[in-house]
Amino acid sequence: MEVQEMGNQRPVIGIAMRIEYSTDRFYLARYYSEAVEAHGGIPVHIPLIPNSDYICALVDSLNGILLPGSDSDVDPNLYGQDPLPGLGSVHPIKDSTDLALLQEAEARNIPVLAICFGMQSLNVSRGGTLIQDLPGQLPQAIKHDQGTPRDRKSHTISIHQDSLIHKLAGATSELVNSHHHQAVDKIGRDLLGTASTSDGVVEAIEDSRPDRWIVGVQWHPELGWADDPLSSQLFDSFVRACLEFKQRNTRENPKDISSVST
Repeated sequence: MEVQEMGNQRPVIGIAMRIEYSTDRFYLARYYSEAVEAHGGIPVHIPLIPNSDYICALVDSLNGILLPGSDSDVDPNLYGQDPLPGLGSVHPIKDSTDLALLQEAEARNIPVLAICFGMQSLNVSRGGTLIQDLPGQLPQAIKHDQGTPRDRKSHTISIHQDSLIHKLAGATSELVNSHHHQAVDKIGRDLLGTASTSDGVVEAIEDSRPDRWIVGVQWHPELGWADDPLSSQLFDSFVRACLEFKQRNTRENPKDISSVST
């Protein structure tokens, strides 16, 4: 989508941050915001404050939500499991904020793009479960944590036909990057697995309801999107869905201050 097409109608898209406990700082890699802006959105960073009143008020001003990757793991207690030896660090403030954002997005039918850890949070929010550690639980798996360079495409995904990812890719397979040691196991309610690797690991999930734009991908489209058509198409589709949400809300609530063009 050409940015000039958007004019003052750019949708506002909230991006949940990370936390660095050693310095007590919220932070976020630049690439998520740059990808959103380049495709016509206004990126806004969301501090990890899991206060329900704050989250509700904040989401009132958003037209879309992006859940990014994280250097933490989703707490297995959230999906009814005890921690296994391969589990990494758990950041409760990150889990709580992501889940609160997803709850508000569900109530409002706000578009959601969930990347890597974000996809795992999305699945858990719907009652799904995770593989806590691929090397420990699925030793026959291919290498899913490629290291550097981070934008290099390292493995192939098989894409299910009749999915949004298939429509965007225009193909049934793609090369993607890979930076994770956890993965979706049991898929949550109203979600469909729409891409996977040769070892069976789920690489994309989409909401099965036709009136929802909710997509999770296990790879990192924010890395190298300028040279990767699928990644760029994914951000373009997401921002378009956010714009449509904004325009729909403006028609339905013309006096709502949260709908005024930014």
